[in-house]
Amino acid sequence: MEITRLFDILQYQLTHFPKQDALACKVRGQWKKYATAEVVEVVNQLSTGLLALGVKKGDKIALASFNRPEWVFADYAIQQIGAINIPMYPNSTAEDYAFIMNDAEVKIAFAGDAEIAHKIRRANEQLTDIVALYTFDKIEGTPFWQEALKPVTENDLSEIEGLKGQINYEDLATIIYTSGTTGNPKGVMLSHKNILSNSRSVHKAFAMGGPEHRTISFLPLCHIFERTALYTYMQMGVSIYYAESMETIGDNIREIKPHFFATVPRVLEKVYEKIVTKGYELKGLKKSLFFWALELAKKYDMDKNQGAWYNLQLSLANKLIFSKWREALGNNIEFIVSGGAALQPRLGHIFWAAKIKVLEAYGLTETSPGVSFSRLDAVKIGTVGPLLDGVQVKIAEDGEILVKGDNVMMGYYKRQEATAEVMTGDWFHTGDIGEMVDGTFLKITDRKKEMFKTSGGKYIAPQPLENKFVESMIIDQVMVVGEGEKFPGALIVPNFEKLKDYCHRHRLHYTTNEQMIEHPEVIKKYESELETMNESFAQYEKIKKFRLLSQPWTIDKGEITPKLSLKRKVIKQHYQHEIDKIYEKVSA
Repeated sequence: MEITRLFDILQYQLTHFPKQDALACKVRGQWKKYATAEVVEVVNQLSTGLLALGVKKGDKIALASFNRPEWVFADYAIQQIGAINIPMYPNSTAEDYAFIMNDAEVKIAFAGDAEIAHKIRRANEQLTDIVALYTFDKIEGTPFWQEALKPVTENDLSEIEGLKGQINYEDLATIIYTSGTTGNPKGVMLSHKNILSNSRSVHKAFAMGGPEHRTISFLPLCHIFERTALYTYMQMGVSIYYAESMETIGDNIREIKPHFFATVPRVLEKVYEKIVTKGYELKGLKKSLFFWALELAKKYDMDKNQGAWYNLQLSLANKLIFSKWREALGNNIEFIVSGGAALQPRLGHIFWAAKIKVLEAYGLTETSPGVSFSRLDAVKIGTVGPLLDGVQVKIAEDGEILVKGDNVMMGYYKRQEATAEVMTGDWFHTGDIGEMVDGTFLKITDRKKEMFKTSGGKYIAPQPLENKFVESMIIDQVMVVGEGEKFPGALIVPNFEKLKDYCHRHRLHYTTNEQMIEHPEVIKKYESELETMNESFAQYEKIKKFRLLSQPWTIDKGEITPKLSLKRKVIKQHYQHEIDKIYEKVSA
């Protein structure tokens, strides 16, 4: 059968590779598995229930939850009756929910747990039309999602099939609200065509994967990266296991033993930090061997043969040390896909040296999301791989990446002017600066709007600097500043857990975060870190001065988006006094 709408994927899997564990999640310590046939049955019951609640084609239904099978049930149930899924980040604020539900004119909302439900109730207080609320967890006083399920009769099935028949390949499937680093979120309208064309291209890039494979899912399904992955996995017949939480990923991976999964660089950074921390705890020969292996991995270069002696040492390091890293990932990992942000090239080299193959991908919500995708036979560390099949890219005169293809969005919901600003004919302006390497590999160098000019007339691209600085294990967050100033500076949030370890090892008495960021020895350590990191940059790009901050930037304070992107304008407003200190100004 041909897949022309996203919900066709369910019937496709049922026909070609019906599974006993199509979806799975942890319930009271045990993995609860859903067979493909059961998924289809629950989806039809929920579709029937939504129709009974008066949901009509084109109605908007919001979905805010951490990853779980219920998210998938609701997604397909909404789609196949012609309603529109409005996914929302589970860690967004009540204010964000109010804006999205008002803008999209949402009729019903599904909330994953009590905390999300509480935020939606608060959002409801700001709306003229109250949104009906159902929850995936049982919460007293709130309708449980299973109350919306209805037994399916032949007439109901006939009605659902009739509604499916009215839905076309190019019809709107979902509206995904972008994180909004520079203002209110914009609703990106994606059609079945947009997502399916991209999913097919990703499937082709995988060149492997099938009913015998398992994956673990933990990136938010409300984000198009994991959502397109969901549809791709289900077309391939891959079993999808949902992690209990971000804190249990390591344990869940060891249980599930996945063959591949999608992640973001920050998760890989944390994995690496945990590994290195354990390395420091080793004693004697074990510790020496660990750091000997790590130094070998840092020198790894897949494009260069470093000779028989290096290869022999690396082979030994893989047997003695890196085999344990692979064991921690379940020992089945064929590759890991990293997207959403730039992966530190240093980490890329280390993981590949350890036979953990990390493939970088690039895209945006507006491109459904894939633009480029590294493949096992086409990898260049420091780039985001070759273009996906059916996707065209051209580099504008100012270096901006423009994208064209069936994956490019229908436009921004209710925002024709905003749509016109990012489209030139069929070409979408990504806002990212980049280049093609060796005529094949796409490389991202910065965000166009984030570049700034110093008083000396030099352009500074903050992202390469920031990506380099967070390689330091004692730096958690960093933002480069200096527009109109003589030199670039930086606001730095330490990784306080690692800073405490450092202080303990160097016999510095740790008191409070506020006091330690003013401690001369701590400041000296950060000066040393920055001096090392600055070596990679031109003289005019080097960070000359910085300020350490005692509190991390958070979503609740409006300083970062749910996707953890920096809201630079907000951070500048909140920390103008600290920025003034960098440039020795007196605040008013």
